Amino acid sequence: MSSRLARLLRRWWRQQSPARQDRFATIGPLVSVLMFLAAITASFWYLRNEEIERVSDALRRDTEVAQQQIRLHLIENQEQLVRMARELATRDIDGTNFLPQATAFQRERPEVRRLVWLNNQRRVRAALDVLDDYAPDVAGQANVPPTSLPIDEEPPNGPEDAFRSARRTRQPTYSHAFVAGDKVTVFQIQVPLIDRNGFLGVLLAEYSVEALLRHYVPSEVTRRHAVTILGAEGQSVASTITAMPGQPLAAPVLHHDVPLAPMANGLTLRGQGYKTSISLIGNTLFWMVVALSVLTVWMLLGTWRHMRRRAQIQDALAQEINFRRAMENSMLTGMRAMDLDGRVTYVNPAFCAMTGYTETELINGRPPFPYWPPDRIEENARLFQQELQGRTPVGGIEVKVMRKDGSIFDSRMYVSPLIDPKGHQTGWMTSMTNITEAKRIRDQLSAAHERFTTVLEGLEAAVSVLSVQRGELLFANRSYRLWFGSDAGGHGVLANTAPPPPAPDTEDDTTDALSGLPASELTEAGPQTREVFVESLQMWFDVRARYLQWTDGRLAHMLIATDITARRRVEEQARQQAERAQVTSRLITMGEMASSVAHELNQPLTAINNYCNGMVSRLKNKAIDEEGLIAALQKTARQAERAGQVIHRIRSFVKRSAPQRQPAQASQIVDDAVELASIELKRRKVALHVYVAQRMPWLLCDPILIEQVLMNLLKNAAEAIDNAGLGSERRHIELQVVPRPDSEDGDVIEFSVTDTGPGMSEETLGRIYEAFYSTKANGMGIGLSLCRSIIESHQGRMRAANLYNGSAVTGCKFSFTVPVDRSRRPEVAAVPEVPDQAPAPNSNAASQ
Repeated sequence: MSSRLARLLRRWWRQQSPARQDRFATIGPLVSVLMFLAAITASFWYLRNEEIERVSDALRRDTEVAQQQIRLHLIENQEQLVRMARELATRDIDGTNFLPQATAFQRERPEVRRLVWLNNQRRVRAALDVLDDYAPDVAGQANVPPTSLPIDEEPPNGPEDAFRSARRTRQPTYSHAFVAGDKVTVFQIQVPLIDRNGFLGVLLAEYSVEALLRHYVPSEVTRRHAVTILGAEGQSVASTITAMPGQPLAAPVLHHDVPLAPMANGLTLRGQGYKTSISLIGNTLFWMVVALSVLTVWMLLGTWRHMRRRAQIQDALAQEINFRRAMENSMLTGMRAMDLDGRVTYVNPAFCAMTGYTETELINGRPPFPYWPPDRIEENARLFQQELQGRTPVGGIEVKVMRKDGSIFDSRMYVSPLIDPKGHQTGWMTSMTNITEAKRIRDQLSAAHERFTTVLEGLEAAVSVLSVQRGELLFANRSYRLWFGSDAGGHGVLANTAPPPPAPDTEDDTTDALSGLPASELTEAGPQTREVFVESLQMWFDVRARYLQWTDGRLAHMLIATDITARRRVEEQARQQAERAQVTSRLITMGEMASSVAHELNQPLTAINNYCNGMVSRLKNKAIDEEGLIAALQKTARQAERAGQVIHRIRSFVKRSAPQRQPAQASQIVDDAVELASIELKRRKVALHVYVAQRMPWLLCDPILIEQVLMNLLKNAAEAIDNAGLGSERRHIELQVVPRPDSEDGDVIEFSVTDTGPGMSEETLGRIYEAFYSTKANGMGIGLSLCRSIIESHQGRMRAANLYNGSAVTGCKFSFTVPVDRSRRPEVAAVPEVPDQAPAPNSNAASQ
């Protein structure tokens, strides 16, 4: 029967819809939990009330028992003190008899700390203090602490207040509790001494509150409850329990307060009850709670799996909704939803930001909408009807929208239908985009493209862009079309390469097919410059080429070719003129040295003539033998060879030829230059000192041109010394050739010519390299300018500077550098130092 019922229940459960199942699955645990909570609340409320009532009754009884014990004891003490006071007032007891009675009174009452007899002037007649066993004589003053005695002052202390009250009421009076000198909380009872003469003083008894609680609260009460005496302000004065050091006492669950009668001094006796255990085992209510708890757990476990699946689905749905809402709120496109009647049902924050209206101002709105410009209401109404009828173009419509502040912007709207889960259309969704900036940029781009095209078409340089992969000419300006036509052949000619063959469509654009380099590296590289001669046009072009990324992402090669034909012609003419100037300079130099050359040639020719005449005379006289004749002929041949060498060096120096750079040794150049310059130096009687460093590297230069520069500098130095008319001690020149490291040009060889002449002025130093500027009367002003051009064409530098001794000029130094040939190693053998060239090799050279 139970299994059949279970099957029927399962079948009935499966027939229910998911929503109904969720409802039932929620109601069952909810009812169980509510029943469980109700049972728990009722059981604990009942048990707690019963226990509290029982404990409260016990606490009340015990507190009142303690109160009665203390009250009876205090009343008994008060009666004894009243009797003693009556005897003191009637003088039945004097000061001598007071002390024994006080001692007997205190011995039976340990809570009494001291007994004091005071007169009406608050002076001590006699006293008994149990703390220090004080036993004074009748007339002496007892050692009573000032805190325990009444003092006539304002405001009054506790003893004084009780003294005044006893004097006023003529009745025994209890003082308020106060702290004595030994930090013990006490209170006093003051019994007035009255006779027929009036108020004679008081009998003062001081009680210890803690001793009173300890001695007169029954032990069976303290075993069950804690008993505490509270002061007038609610503070604990004495208690039967003591807290652990550093730990506060636990707060009592129950307490019962009664006054500490018969006193009216504000002290309160409090009984405190703490939590007690309650036995629930065997209680019917307890087992009911257990049964309901088991039922609740069983039902919760049964619905846990179903609720977990529901929770997962709901979490996924919530995440999807939050994701879509975040996308919708963060997008810059305005969204507006309408029903089929044209009523606005939804707008997103972007739509509100665009129009300036809030969501509440737009929701439930109908045409005409507040963001329609007044002058376009009819047109917008017509477009709105097209939107409701579903006849909006796929590409959207462009409309004017007015913001709340009155400003108008261009927008484009796209419309799509809203479909519910059942497949029925419920309205329309409109997306709006602000295209004002896009239109402005589009217009600017169109104008910029027109300007760009106009500039490129007006350039005198040919501009062409070629697709690297397909070999297709992507762009060519007017100059390119004028010179090369509209095909890619001219681009290949300018690039000095054949146009690449067309590539298949599947080829990757990220790599250059010709160079094999990645496109990214090619586009990041800087432009390349070269000069190209187009033979078909007989024109020179300065071509600048670089790779770039075309607008469609393809790798392209761009060339800018500028016509430099005229410049090349001018450069060629300048080169030819420079060559002619060099030859002319050498001819001028040789013309200036003509007399010196003639003198140099005169020696070997005179020697040949002398040798020939001598041999003829000796042959006629038959005074020469065969060996003497051979010796004379050999001497004649050496003199003729010497004359031929002089003529050969002069012809090589002045011969016109194109510059030819070749590996050369600085020592050889110096030897040739010194050999020619020595003629001029001998004529002007100027000594030359030459120093050439050893193991110097090779030079890559034109030796004749470097020799010409050295000749010019040596000749100028000799002329400066000779024209200054200096003495023999200052008629010398120093030629030095050494290697130098240069941070800009690398390793170079420095040639320096230093004279001891008068130097040059600052103006002359600044203008010596100007063309046609000369300090000589008959100078042409092209020597140093030509020398500087020669050195700079060899990638060297030329400098000039005066030499000083203090402030006096002692000479001038010209130096120039020539870069070394890095392709050759330095010579292994040491280059011997060129011997100093004296003014004359023999004794009669100086006189010639």
